[in-house]
Amino acid sequence: MIEQRHICVAGVLRHDAAPALESLLASMNTAPGQAGPGNALVPFGRLAQIHVARFVILDDPSLPDREIAPSLPVHEPVRLAFIADFDGSADVLLGDLVRVAEPGLRRIFAHCTDFDEGSGDVAAWMRGHSIVTAANYVNWRGRGTVQLREEAALHSALRTARLAHPQATPEELWPVLKQAGSGIGLTPLPSRSIGWWIREALHFLTLPVLALLLAPILIPLLPFLIILLRWRETHDPVIVPVPLPERNRLLSAQEDHDITNQYSAIGSLKPGLFRRWLTVAILFAINWGARHIYANGRLARVNTIHFASWTFLDDQRRVYFASNYDGSREAYNDDFINKVAFGLNLSFSNGLGYPRTRWLILDGARHEQDFKWYLFHHQIPTQVWYKAFPGLSNYDMARNARIRAGFERKPEGNALRRWIAEI
Repeated sequence: MIEQRHICVAGVLRHDAAPALESLLASMNTAPGQAGPGNALVPFGRLAQIHVARFVILDDPSLPDREIAPSLPVHEPVRLAFIADFDGSADVLLGDLVRVAEPGLRRIFAHCTDFDEGSGDVAAWMRGHSIVTAANYVNWRGRGTVQLREEAALHSALRTARLAHPQATPEELWPVLKQAGSGIGLTPLPSRSIGWWIREALHFLTLPVLALLLAPILIPLLPFLIILLRWRETHDPVIVPVPLPERNRLLSAQEDHDITNQYSAIGSLKPGLFRRWLTVAILFAINWGARHIYANGRLARVNTIHFASWTFLDDQRRVYFASNYDGSREAYNDDFINKVAFGLNLSFSNGLGYPRTRWLILDGARHEQDFKWYLFHHQIPTQVWYKAFPGLSNYDMARNARIRAGFERKPEGNALRRWIAEI
């Protein structure tokens, strides 16, 4: 079975290197933040296993908020991050990346403090600066780039044939469509091996086994932890500044060039071990749920996200969140607020300045204006973003998979009509 994986490589930028780096990264784009697949520095289009990728400067606009948390350092390093969601192994991706883009990667990473532009192993440097992501979400596990390309081509061929015969009945159309699609080579879908099922079963057991092991410790502490949580919730300051028009214009310029958009946000955790370990536990559970419960098209009731990740930085003092989603930023936020506000509170309420929650999952994101201002306060521009399938939403990809299934095994009766209607 095809496995989608995530990689995050982050290096500390040299002092005052950001302006020159921003200019260099902008040369990769055909529109603000939108990478050209054949750009001269990193031609993502030559890397067939990549779904989405980005270069982003992790310059945290919310660091001044730490004035209310004197136990946190005043400064944190500014980093350059390369992030990709892809099929297969990270070693193969890095090898292919260096093969097609080594000179460009050297120019980009030369802005980092410990990178030698003239010599050294680029792939080894990237492996050494990889950060393990705390939680990762994939819209549909196992649906690789080869399948997506072939199914999109099949839909296009069938649609052309369908439009050429507007009056034909479903039974008359079937041989026409079968002929039209016969020229599209469909790679057989990989099956799930016994080894895959064993690995999944073992990983599935990690959460319940860990819960059982920790229960003798956590159950006696539970009343104290609940009181501590509630005390913190009623006393932690809320920081939701009014958005600045200039920043809004900057961020908006990078959006809505495609049906899918990118999102990057960074911020500090509330100080103290309680909030830190609560975040670790929650992200562990989110990662487990994304792998075993929400692996087939939906994150709870939301089906617009292609990929999302939560990554700790700076000894778990900060979290970087990245997502790729269908629709506008406003619709994206509204979708979550209306459908899974409790999930937003679980994911982000341990962040410094988050709107006030109740019992961890209540209120918070339900304070809509405060929540949106909080998100905006922590959003940062993504200097370079690449999507391998422009114009294809999650809905389109799921529809194409259904069309392929009907093409390979003829539906009957009303099912045939429904199948043709999807074309």
